[in-house]
Parts: sequence; C-alpha cells; structure tokens
Amino acid sequence: MVITVELKIDGKVVGMLVANEKSFKTGSRGFHGQGKIEIEGKRYQTQVQLVEIGSKKPAEEKSS
Repeated sequence: MVITVELKIDGKVVGMLVANEKSFKTGSRGFHGQGKIEIEGKRYQTQVQLVEIGSKKPAEEKSS
C-alpha cells in the first residue's frame, strides 16, 4: 500500500509526498515519506511518518 499526502497552504496544494510501507527499527510498522518542496521561493525539506499504534511486538516475542 502507498499513501499520498498533499501539503496545502490556505487550501492550495504546494506539494505532495508519497509514503511507502515501512518497518521501523523499533519494531513498529507504518509508513514513511520524504521530499523537498518550494514555498514562496524558499526550498524546504519535509517528511511524514505514520506509525500504527500497537504494531510493536511485545519484548518476549522479539527474542524468538
């Protein structure tokens, strides 16, 4: 699954990010995307992270 994120200022789309599925080092699952956008002539680096609540495995399950 891929999530597309629109970045808006006053309702006008100024950028879009694609967030792909990711397994984080912590053991949690979710989505992550990053990119660069321009707003009023200035460039910005941006990122988005969505972490599924409760997706991290309990400590006893990790060791198996």
